[in-house]
Amino acid sequence: MTETVKPTPEAIRQARAGNPKMRERDFAQQLQISEADLVAAWCGINVIRISPRIETFLTEIQSLGEVMALTRNESAVHEKIGVYDKPIVGKHASLLLGEQIDMRLFPSAWAHGFAVEKAEGETVRRSLQFFDAAGEAIHKIHLRPASSLDPYNVLVAKLRLDDQSQTIELTSLPKPEEKILEIEELDTSSLRDRWSQMKDVHEFFGILRSLKMTRHQAVQVIGEDYAWQLDTSALTAMLHHSAQEQIPIMCFVGNRGCIQIHSGPVQNVTPMGAWINILDETFHMHLRTDRIAEVWAVRKPTKDGHVTSLEAYGAEGEMIIQFFGKRHEGSGERSDWRRLIEGLPRLMCAAA
Repeated sequence: MTETVKPTPEAIRQARAGNPKMRERDFAQQLQISEADLVAAWCGINVIRISPRIETFLTEIQSLGEVMALTRNESAVHEKIGVYDKPIVGKHASLLLGEQIDMRLFPSAWAHGFAVEKAEGETVRRSLQFFDAAGEAIHKIHLRPASSLDPYNVLVAKLRLDDQSQTIELTSLPKPEEKILEIEELDTSSLRDRWSQMKDVHEFFGILRSLKMTRHQAVQVIGEDYAWQLDTSALTAMLHHSAQEQIPIMCFVGNRGCIQIHSGPVQNVTPMGAWINILDETFHMHLRTDRIAEVWAVRKPTKDGHVTSLEAYGAEGEMIIQFFGKRHEGSGERSDWRRLIEGLPRLMCAAA
């Protein structure tokens, strides 16, 4: 098999000049390069390479004031407008616990960073963009009219790298250290026993790790008292009903380096072709429904009673998006959210 030759930075810029409107991610795929390759081609022109040091980024970003935070995966985009505040910096995971911008960040995945300026007429759009080792976008911060430019320039200068070359060295993403078992090898009995004894939903990750299974495998085998498959139309129905009844929800979209969370009611749920969108004042969500292979309702015990999530998975078993009813630690699940999930259409499977 012949390896694809990556175009030169100049060739990338020329191709982009002939197709300036296509979204960066889609254009990069068309050129068979990563999105990070595309951005790097403008280094020294309107792009500055910066360090992806999360600890510096988190402690300085609040000074920019109101910005837009964007996290996405292949099938879902999550955008929140607000201030980056209440950071907690950790070695293996960092948190942002602000009222508007609520995130979990995993620094080992952050490999490349860029400060980008794009002129659109008399307007200059500025953003900080971070990518993993394979060049996939992890997180982006877009400045808004109310953002403070002086702190932005100080932060970019502090993160600026000596290396401002227009090409980057990409590597394949590391495979998980833990071996994942085949579904017929899974210890379903131990899973059910440990699942039933959970006091906090965060215990779930340790259970999966110790039993060498994925989240998708777990919901497939746990049993219908804890997880049941829904018709794929159930997700859109849930969003419309949540908006109509003003049931506050939590919406999680993530990738290997970042998880971004919205908490609160949603209002403007709008389908556009294959996409279902939320277009609210400070929260936008865009979801490719044609890439959803399975939707599950999942029930987990906690010390405050069980909590119920709606989870959408792609064709490879990857989590695309997850929803909960909004609740505070120490309080039970909202009854209107629970009724909504339990009333959604289940997948009708033919009898074996």
